[in-house]
Amino acid sequence: MSGDGDNGGGIGGAAGDGPRDRAGTTRGARPSAGPDAGTDTGAGVGADVGMDTGTAARLQKLFEGHRLTPTQRRIAHCMVRRAADAPFLSSVELAELAGVSQPSVTRFAVALGFDGYPALRRHLREVAPTDKPGDTGSYNEYQQAVQAEIDNLRHLAAALADPSPVIEAGRLFAASRPLPVLGLRAATAQAAGFSYFARKVHPDVRLLDEGGTMLTDRIDAAVRAGASALLCFALPRHPREVVDALEYARTAGLTVVTVADSAFAPVAHHTDLLLPAAVGTGLAFDTACAPMLLGRVLLEAMCDALPDAQARLEEFDARAAARGLFVE
Repeated sequence: MSGDGDNGGGIGGAAGDGPRDRAGTTRGARPSAGPDAGTDTGAGVGADVGMDTGTAARLQKLFEGHRLTPTQRRIAHCMVRRAADAPFLSSVELAELAGVSQPSVTRFAVALGFDGYPALRRHLREVAPTDKPGDTGSYNEYQQAVQAEIDNLRHLAAALADPSPVIEAGRLFAASRPLPVLGLRAATAQAAGFSYFARKVHPDVRLLDEGGTMLTDRIDAAVRAGASALLCFALPRHPREVVDALEYARTAGLTVVTVADSAFAPVAHHTDLLLPAAVGTGLAFDTACAPMLLGRVLLEAMCDALPDAQARLEEFDARAAARGLFVE
C-alpha cells in the first residue's frame, strides 16, 4: 500500500504492508443479547490505578448471574473501578464513593447472597490476593497511570479469548446501512476515530457527536434510511443524553452495541451487546487506551464481515497515491 497513515498499512497489517487477503476468516456463534444483557458482566471492567486484573475478575464473577437494580449496578460499578480497595472499604465509604445510601449497600450485599455487608467484605478479603504482580511502589504517578493502562490492555486481551461478541458486533455493523456511531463528551474522540476509519470500508457511516434535540432526529433519519444497528462509545462521566439516546434507539428498532468502561455502567440496561473496556483513573482526566483499541478490533471484525472491504481499501490507496495525499 501507499504507506497511508490513515490505514496504518492495511487493516491488521504493519505500516507499508500491502492489503492482506481477508478470506478465510473464522466466524463465531452469536452470543445471547437482549434487554437484560447489560446485567451480564461481559468482557472487561473498569480499573483504578494499581488494580490487578485478577481482583477485578473475581468481583466480576461474584456479580455474575445476579439481577441487580440500577442502584445496585451503580455499587457494583464502583467496586469494580476500585477493585484494589473494595475489600477494605466500609459500607459508609462505599456508599459515599458510589453516591448511594448506606442501606443500599446493605441491600446490595444481601442481593448477592450474603447476610450483610460485613459478610461480603470478609469474603472479598478471603479471596483477595496477598500480593500484587509487580512492585509499583517506586513508580511516580505518571508511571503508575501507564502501568494501570497496561493492566487494562491485558484484561482486554484476556477477554478477547472469546471473540464471538466482537465477531457478532462486526456482522451487525456490516449489515447496517447506514451505521450510526454515537459518542458524546469524553467519548467523542473514540466515536470519531472509529467513524473516520470505518468510512473507508463501509458505504454509510454517520457520526453522532452532538447532543440536544437534534440527536433523536438524527437517529430517526438513520432508521428511515435503513439502519439496523447503532454503535455507542460510552465513557465516564456518563451523560444522561447518551442513556436517553440509547433507550430511544432501541425503541426505534435499532440493535445497540456499546463499548463502555464497565459492564455495570449506566448505559448497560439500554444495550443489546455490551463490550466493556476499562479506563484508567489515575490522572486528572481518565485515560481510554483500552476502549480505543477495542474500537480498532471492532473495525477489524466489521471488515471481516464486509465482502468488499479489501477492494475499497485498495481503491482508496490508489486515489491517495494519484493525488499525492500522503508524504512518504
